[in-house]
Amino acid sequence: MADTVHSLTALLHELLVAHVTDGAADIAPGLRDIVARGAALGPDGAWIAAGAHANLSGMALVQGQADRAVSHLEAAVSAGYNDCVALHAGPALPLHRDPRFRTLYQRMRITEDDFDELLWLHQEMRTAVRDAQDAVVDNIGRLDTGVSPLPQAPLPTREPHTQGVLATRVDLAALQTALQRAALKAEFQRSSGNTSLDLIDGSWDRPRARRDAWHADASDTRRQRAAEARAFVERPSAGSSLLSPCPPLGSITYPA
Repeated sequence: MADTVHSLTALLHELLVAHVTDGAADIAPGLRDIVARGAALGPDGAWIAAGAHANLSGMALVQGQADRAVSHLEAAVSAGYNDCVALHAGPALPLHRDPRFRTLYQRMRITEDDFDELLWLHQEMRTAVRDAQDAVVDNIGRLDTGVSPLPQAPLPTREPHTQGVLATRVDLAALQTALQRAALKAEFQRSSGNTSLDLIDGSWDRPRARRDAWHADASDTRRQRAAEARAFVERPSAGSSLLSPCPPLGSITYPA
């Protein structure tokens, strides 16, 4: 079957889910495969190749391979990568003093509204992790057999001015999927464990289980509404012209 943007996006998504789920998973060969197959699609697939290169760059940085990281980043930028927000924090910080990195950063271009979305995408990544951690704490000791999914903010559906933004959407989607799968796995284990208490020796506290179920439903509803309220909204005043260049290194701060 011939590759399509949709099929390669799905493949990139699953590779990143595997990486989030198991940081030791070796997804580098898969990412390199996506680079080649995305490039073969021409301009439509360039952002997929760029996203794969960017992730290879990040992995190289974590492994202390600065030269390889810069090489992959150069390929990513050449293919349209422009997530300047990602390069202001985390593993990229040690590269800020590298003139090769600074030159690459100067080459990236982003519009005001795409930049706004990038800020939102990275903020939502942090929010998603925090919400998942809170849910784990809240579900400790629940005696009901209900299963609570992990509500998550919807991904933006606007047409971006620069395709590089699409790669960061995949990064967020992969994180959401990994967190959701982990949450559901833990919830099913808790639910089946509570069912076993009743089947094995009848020690299940039914009145408390009903109260826990009621509180869980209320909490689920509250979390769902909060996630929906976090949906990305474009600023009417945001411009569609390219910023030249991206905001200076060190100037981007993340909301609390």
